[in-house]
Amino acid sequence: MNTNKTSYWQENLRLIFKCLLIWFVVSFGCGLMFVEQLNTIRLGGYKLGFWFAQQGSIYVFVALVFYYSYAMNKLDAKYGVDE
Repeated sequence: MNTNKTSYWQENLRLIFKCLLIWFVVSFGCGLMFVEQLNTIRLGGYKLGFWFAQQGSIYVFVALVFYYSYAMNKLDAKYGVDE
């Protein structure tokens, strides 16, 4: 049973790390580091770098919250700890 808990926690941490990495790349990378390259593309009349810095990272964060919830429900079911 202890091995099962350890595996569950390791998979949970991997999922959290992946979500945080995506959020970091989108918010910091697309909003600050790659802004000049992204500004060559327009989205709805705005430069894409500006859009990521102002709204895109927020949309990605909200999407990641829903993805994390979905993935955790699957993980809970896999390990038999779902409600």
